[in-house]
Amino acid sequence: MALLITDQCINCDMCLAECPNDAIYEGEKIYEIDVQRCTECVGFYQHQTCIDVCPIDCIEPHPEHIETKAQLMEKFKGLNLFKKKKKMIEQHNNK
Repeated sequence: MALLITDQCINCDMCLAECPNDAIYEGEKIYEIDVQRCTECVGFYQHQTCIDVCPIDCIEPHPEHIETKAQLMEKFKGLNLFKKKKKMIEQHNNK
């Protein structure tokens, strides 16, 4: 399932850099998580890094986006993060 940042968020910026999928972004009042990009770090880590660094424990499972590990892995594969990064590096090296 995707994760959710509650309104207890203090905008400390700790979670932003931790997300390998770039799913966390600055919302109107607090940081938010894009449910289409959040894989709970499946494909990268064994645990959710944003939860690990949050000093006030305001990140929790999103009740409206329940997914299995297999579904999260499929979502991860669909993001093509490694292919996009490789292509960017190749383009940069060809300049």
